[in-house]
Amino acid sequence: MSVKLYRINPDHNLPWNDLPRLPIDEAIIKDLDIYELLGKAKAAIGKLQGRSMAIPNQGTFINTISLQEAKASSEIEHIFTTDDELYKAFSDDVMPTPGPAMEVLRYRESLLTGYEYVKNRGEFDLGYFEQIYQTTTQLDDGIRKSLPQSYIKQGGSGPNAGQVIYTPPRGGKVLEELLSNLMDFVKIESESSLDPLLKMAIAHFQFESIHPFTDSNGRIGRIFNIHFLMNQGLLDLPILFLSKYILAYKEDYYSGLTGVTRRADWKGWILFMLRGIERTSLDTFNKINAILSAKEAILDLLKKESSISRPESLVEAIFTQPLSKVKHLVDKKLYAENTARNYLNQLVELGICEKREMEGVHYYLNRELYRILGS
Repeated sequence: MSVKLYRINPDHNLPWNDLPRLPIDEAIIKDLDIYELLGKAKAAIGKLQGRSMAIPNQGTFINTISLQEAKASSEIEHIFTTDDELYKAFSDDVMPTPGPAMEVLRYRESLLTGYEYVKNRGEFDLGYFEQIYQTTTQLDDGIRKSLPQSYIKQGGSGPNAGQVIYTPPRGGKVLEELLSNLMDFVKIESESSLDPLLKMAIAHFQFESIHPFTDSNGRIGRIFNIHFLMNQGLLDLPILFLSKYILAYKEDYYSGLTGVTRRADWKGWILFMLRGIERTSLDTFNKINAILSAKEAILDLLKKESSISRPESLVEAIFTQPLSKVKHLVDKKLYAENTARNYLNQLVELGICEKREMEGVHYYLNRELYRILGS
């Protein structure tokens, strides 16, 4: 039935300028399996939203979980950095030299600035997508031109590696019209009666199929996922760790996209995305609880085993990011320099932090936070 209701891509070697516009026929996804999993995904993201609303210092989770989301999303595009490199770059509060850590921090910047963009305007527009693209890539162009042509090729090292598996639409006006159609579809007041989670799955496929930019379409599409959920009121914070799931099931992710273009297999694609929302919502929920429990346990220990003044402020500071420096505490006007150094060294003696020297600077690694984020 789906093949008749949805026009598939007739030739993956030619630009798919006839990519079906949205909305798709809702009969395509009227399926008991989809509705059953939709209920589970909605319950999971509702649980995460409810927990995040009760967090006293939300900046802790925006900083830490958004870094991990940025790292996982970048790894999908074969941009790899270690946690240590990433946390050091973030701790230094300066953009590192060109390389993987810089790419990841650019992604995180796009995640946060794009959220502010949509929050201020109330909806998505072409300027949103171009800002995300330019912030992520540091390029100053916009929508792809007619030339050169963009192709999606088979990755890996197998016998089909390098073969064209999909050719996105071509021509600036075509891309702008397709993006305009997508933006109409995701508006809160759009005519579509679809549940927002189903709409997100469909919109993500559509954006990746349009492939409007010369670079970073995958990362932009994953940022778009989170901003859409926030725009729909399903999340208050950009803390859904969805890229971790996509990274773990990368082949299924790409085969799901291809399944729609070649077989109109919308059911397979939507089930994949709903499963990802369910699992990562629960995973993020558990991470939040683990971090809050660790903060409470460390605060109790400091009150009993140390003479540190304002221990609540110190614990809050070391949970804002995995690597702390004396400078952080001084800049926040929590303590004088010598006092800050003394207190951080006390955390090392208590086994709470690990002292590391990198490029002549001392950093203090929050061991529990590091462990939880890496799990």
